[in-house]
Amino acid sequence: MELFAEQALLPDGWARDVRIELGAHGRIERVTSGAGAGGAERAPGPLLPGLPNLHSHAFQRAMAGLAEKVTDPRDSFWSWREQMYSLVGRLEPEQVEAIAAHLYVEMLKGGYTTVGEFHYLHHDPVGRPYDNPAEMADRVLAGAERAGIGMTLLPVLYSHGGFGGQPASAGQRRFLHDTEAYARLWQDLRQSLVDHPLHRTGLCFHSLRAVTPEQIGQVLALDAQGPVHMHVAEQTREVDDCLDWSGQRPVEWLLDHAPVDDRWCLIHATHVNATERERLGASGAVAGLCPTTEANLGDGIFPATEYVAGGGAFGVGSDSHVSVSGLEELRTLEYGQRLITRHRNRIATAATPSVGRALYAGAVAGGAQALAQPAGRIEPGARADLVALDGGHPLLAAASGDTVLDRWLFAGETRFVRDVYVAGRRLVHDGVHPAENATGAAFAGVLRALA
Repeated sequence: MELFAEQALLPDGWARDVRIELGAHGRIERVTSGAGAGGAERAPGPLLPGLPNLHSHAFQRAMAGLAEKVTDPRDSFWSWREQMYSLVGRLEPEQVEAIAAHLYVEMLKGGYTTVGEFHYLHHDPVGRPYDNPAEMADRVLAGAERAGIGMTLLPVLYSHGGFGGQPASAGQRRFLHDTEAYARLWQDLRQSLVDHPLHRTGLCFHSLRAVTPEQIGQVLALDAQGPVHMHVAEQTREVDDCLDWSGQRPVEWLLDHAPVDDRWCLIHATHVNATERERLGASGAVAGLCPTTEANLGDGIFPATEYVAGGGAFGVGSDSHVSVSGLEELRTLEYGQRLITRHRNRIATAATPSVGRALYAGAVAGGAQALAQPAGRIEPGARADLVALDGGHPLLAAASGDTVLDRWLFAGETRFVRDVYVAGRRLVHDGVHPAENATGAAFAGVLRALA
């Protein structure tokens, strides 16, 4: 296959009249600028590397919009969590697969081409392992296969209900593994994914409050190379509880006691002080930011302006899926910085003064790093995960270079995404995914059953 774009975002910047030739397994074989189209398939507008979604809890899409009624004047993440537990107690495996399949179709239509599934819904409603302990993981993988999205499956170790090995609550019973059972699950999943080139796995800890220091060391011994993900410092109460337990803040503790480096992704890291922020950036780890969920839950705002200025790596995820739009995550990330500083154009650098370019390129690079996926760049050897925007839309018709991203991210909409490719396979064409009607109907059926 060959694809031609009048303009495309390459690793060293925008290029005109770009011809992309694909080789085996959907990898890019050759990229030529200043080329003729010849018989190549023409992109409908500016061509971008696909955006990774580095943090997803697929089942939570079923509760999007259902926690927006006051239950307590002090509603917070913690009251939302109780409502989430109520949903968790009712979900069956086939329902989880239906939710995931439609969610991943929505992601593709929003410009995401790969997803990190932070998967902790493991067991049956009373907390017993299924006959196949990987039943629920297999269901989300089946959803990814149906949609065609790439996936880094991150089975979660979740053993305790609070810092220092406190007992878990009844609402958490479907999540729980001891270290040995988790190791068996992870090894089985890694083996089962050998023949799935779009998918891989990684190690994952729910949070410092859900595992012990000993467990972290034992699980890290399973794999010295793959990605490692963990929630950390999402809420102020978590920071306070960590201080009570250890005398240190969560990110401080993790940096002092775990080998945090460029294979780690710290999800949220919202509440960091200046020293933690600087150390996190210097570690090479990715800050996994989920701005629409963090705003929806009232978590707080990560200090991204200073973090990015200091060279810190970041990516974005849709987390609880109140939004399934990469555009909204990036726009919310920047606008949060503007609101807390009361200045404009925060996430940019001297080398990249365009906020749209700094946001998009940063999130693509950080997301690909966090998910350890061979994508995120339009260059030979990379997987052809690509997004084509609507070059015929009046807002983009005269735009070139970084102006494309500035107009799209700050004045455009998700519907500007016209075509989406994963491993060179066009999954979204003219804004339509061929499975969207069927997966949408199945998803609607799940919501009716849960109502």
